[in-house]
Amino acid sequence: MLRVIVLGAGAGGGFPQWNSAGPGCLRARAADIAAPQRSQASIAVSADGHRWMLVNASPDLRQQIANTPALHPRPGTLRNSPIEAVLLTGAEVDTIMGLLHLRERQPFALFGADPTLAVLDENPIFRALNPEFVTRQAIATDAPFEVLGITVTAYALPGKVPLFAEAGGDPGVSEDGGTIGIAVSAGDKTLHYIPGCAMMTPSLRQRLAGAACVMFDGTLFTDDEMIRMGAGPKTGRRMGHMPMTGDGSTLEAFAEIPLGRRIFIHINNTNPALLADSPERAQLSAAGWEVAEDGMEIHL
Repeated sequence: MLRVIVLGAGAGGGFPQWNSAGPGCLRARAADIAAPQRSQASIAVSADGHRWMLVNASPDLRQQIANTPALHPRPGTLRNSPIEAVLLTGAEVDTIMGLLHLRERQPFALFGADPTLAVLDENPIFRALNPEFVTRQAIATDAPFEVLGITVTAYALPGKVPLFAEAGGDPGVSEDGGTIGIAVSAGDKTLHYIPGCAMMTPSLRQRLAGAACVMFDGTLFTDDEMIRMGAGPKTGRRMGHMPMTGDGSTLEAFAEIPLGRRIFIHINNTNPALLADSPERAQLSAAGWEVAEDGMEIHL
């Protein structure tokens, strides 16, 4: 059986974002029960409940581990961890910075596509992960492999280069492996984790059909959300994220895909669907979608 724990459900900056006085962030900061706080997106997966693989390492990872008893060290040995692998779906700040929390000479395997590992290689700060203990392993797309009893298949998604790597102007969207999704299973049921995706493609639609669960990019409710709210100058698509609603949206793209649970993850602090009592949340629920929260568990 595959066990999945949502360590964080928010987009970069989390919810509430540290410098945001937006209406949702104000409610989250005030401990409104309809606006639970969310840390930055990551999940943990296990086939046996004892050995765990993290998918992405957010800047909030230290606190996420503290909040998740399944990831705590076991008594009896001074230093140990059930975290035995980390897989990266890209090289944005909110997927890689948490690696620096794992620098205390603890062995684990680090997996990523070539473009992602190249970013780590180019930045000397990641040398803090001593290669004597942390092995970096390149993964090929569409080539299943097994780790900790979990079968993993990575696949390229339409995406863009990390923000810090943009050289000016719109870098456009590509499927060069810089952004990947993953399918994970520990039996006959499969979960897809896709925290970033710029558009639906025929190949992705075919790949997702029949999945038991899909956790999908829910960054913005509408494409121009950040512009309308005065939170930024870019559309969701310019940032490499499909909007939840509107023309060419996730709700539209998934309407005819047969699958089990569909769950939004990587949700920006401006997104009104974060609020459990909002009409936007009701719209998603009516379309069969859930909105992830920190600590949520899925068993397949």
